[in-house]
Amino acid sequence: MYKTSAAPAKTVHLNCGDCPIRHRAVCARCEDDELRRLEEIKYYRSFEAGQTVVWSGDRMDFVASVVSGIATLTQTMEDGRRQMVGLLLPSDFVGRPGRETAAYDVTATSDLVMCCFRKKPFEDVMLTTPHVGQRLLEMTLDELDAAREWMLLLGRKTAREKIASLIAIIARRDASLNNQREAGAVVVDLPLTREAMSEYLGLTLETVSRQISALRRDGIIEIEGKRHITIPDFDRLVEEAGDDADGGFLV
Repeated sequence: MYKTSAAPAKTVHLNCGDCPIRHRAVCARCEDDELRRLEEIKYYRSFEAGQTVVWSGDRMDFVASVVSGIATLTQTMEDGRRQMVGLLLPSDFVGRPGRETAAYDVTATSDLVMCCFRKKPFEDVMLTTPHVGQRLLEMTLDELDAAREWMLLLGRKTAREKIASLIAIIARRDASLNNQREAGAVVVDLPLTREAMSEYLGLTLETVSRQISALRRDGIIEIEGKRHITIPDFDRLVEEAGDDADGGFLV
């Protein structure tokens, strides 16, 4: 399959103290001296919506945390068929220490900012800074749990439950969700087009549109424009997703 080179990313600068994912990312457990070590090997990059971060099989000389925005992980078969296999949301980790090439196509679906670390120095930090390795292990196990739950969603849930689940997943990962729930309604902007949602959930575009309309008609969600969604009662959305109101499957 022919592929074009990933477009050059823009460089941005952020202060760690102002980082919105500071307490959820791979550096969440780091002490001040450990943060200083990471500061020496980090840099920020931004990508526009639709821009490719890295192609599957390409050399990947960095690992990164998503600071803001959302990206997709996609695999392409030899005959050109593509399958979205994951979403990267704020605080998610990109790349794999010890692996030289990317396993998936990584594409920004919205404007994306990533906190990047040069891979070899990061691997050295992991060996000498237990807090980094411990946090990365926790995140890896969380990702494994999420993958197992996603198997349940794809294999057993109805189309309506799939749509409700995806909206709940994205809302849960919003850092302001708890504050919003205390105030009443939850507001979230869907980062995916309906076409992308259909690809990710294994549904047709028509089914996605029909189920979103049904959730809106039943008062589960309110929609302004194409992607701005208000959830009047989050627990009710969770029930529609087929999950426990006090748990859920992707936190």
